Amino acid sequence: MTTHQLPKGPQTHPWLQQFQWLTRGEEYLKECYQLYGDMFTLRISSDSTPHVFVSNPQAIREIFAANTKQLDSSKEAGNHPFLLGQHSLVVQSGEGHIQHRKLLAPPFHGERIQVLGEVIRQITEQEANSWTIGRSFSLHKFLETISLEVSLRALLGARESVRDQKLKELLATFLNPNISILQIIFLHFLFLRWDLGPWSTWGKMLRRKQQIDEIIYAEIARRRQEHDPSSTDILSLIMASRYDNGESMTDEQLRDELLTVMTQGPEITVTALVRAFYWILRNPQVLQKLLQELDSVGDNPDVNTISKLPYLDAVYKETLRLYPPPQFAFPRQVQSTVKIHGYQFEAGTILSPCIHLTHHREDLYPQPEKFKPERFLEREFASYEYLPFGGGNRRCIGAAFAQLEIKMVLATILSRWDLVLDGSKSVKAANKNIFAPPPIKSIEIVVKGKRNRN
Repeated sequence: MTTHQLPKGPQTHPWLQQFQWLTRGEEYLKECYQLYGDMFTLRISSDSTPHVFVSNPQAIREIFAANTKQLDSSKEAGNHPFLLGQHSLVVQSGEGHIQHRKLLAPPFHGERIQVLGEVIRQITEQEANSWTIGRSFSLHKFLETISLEVSLRALLGARESVRDQKLKELLATFLNPNISILQIIFLHFLFLRWDLGPWSTWGKMLRRKQQIDEIIYAEIARRRQEHDPSSTDILSLIMASRYDNGESMTDEQLRDELLTVMTQGPEITVTALVRAFYWILRNPQVLQKLLQELDSVGDNPDVNTISKLPYLDAVYKETLRLYPPPQFAFPRQVQSTVKIHGYQFEAGTILSPCIHLTHHREDLYPQPEKFKPERFLEREFASYEYLPFGGGNRRCIGAAFAQLEIKMVLATILSRWDLVLDGSKSVKAANKNIFAPPPIKSIEIVVKGKRNRN
């Protein structure tokens, strides 16, 4: 039986709901789930549009399968371009999104990704060789250095210049702005984004964006002038691609896509890696099983062998189950009346598959708060039950790349180095970044030495 009523939700003022959402995101979602069930309505946008959060697997399946003429992601659904640009795949919708995705997808899959696996291993080894035995270091900063280098190498090719170094510094600051929760709340509202010069929060971000833009546009101009058909980096491959009508991407489109990958990709992988290391080093049995598997494939296994290791894959999946990169998949806005799991939603309503709540369902994942990789060896989960990168036509285009990077970094470091946690610091998210998954508090690692594998 279909109902025209929205799922239940809190009746507090929308402003209070927005404040709760911004300051207590994860806890607030859990409270609503406990009170109202696996489909509930919040009003967290500036215009109080009903926003339905969904963690019912069957309902998520229906959302992912829906026609884009009924459900579509767009700026109106809450996917604002912010500093990424209006041409970013993140904010494209309809036929434009389909064509854009079709052109962008090939460089992020297939043989090209496997080649990047060796690049990831080389960069990881190079950075790890700078460690000092017995001294602690920030795991987040170390992994961020690796991920930014990997991202730029994949996008722009093997280069090392003053310009590249400046770009890495700007991106690192862009990804982790040192701002307060009050400043985050201000940035959430479009009408409060005031440019009051280089001393204001929004002003600082705009100026960093301008500096990043200058470097990216200069690189695009150089590529157009020095066209090298043998180049296999992602930027070159995208520039050589053509839409169905024969046209190529404009400079603005290329810039928006490069910035999207540069800012979204590294923070996703870094956040996942820090949490993976934390749980692996905190659980001796998990570490032992993982080391036994890594040792079984020899000193220098190829990328394909590492990517298929079953226990490493289970550790990777369990990390992203417990802490999915975003807490929810791309919101979909109802374009025309649609029926989802017994509810009939009218145009304008926004539906958000909630990844975090789905991944913590007791009926799907017994003892959901426990880090237990074995659950992924015992059964397989459907794409609407396990969805760390979203699903449907909005599944993250860089999912395969992120998976390979996470596995290669874990395998390279754990097989070569003996590490321990320094203290018992939490991995709880510190929500200081509204443009990417929230970073986590610093975790300190101590290097005991090189592993003795004999």
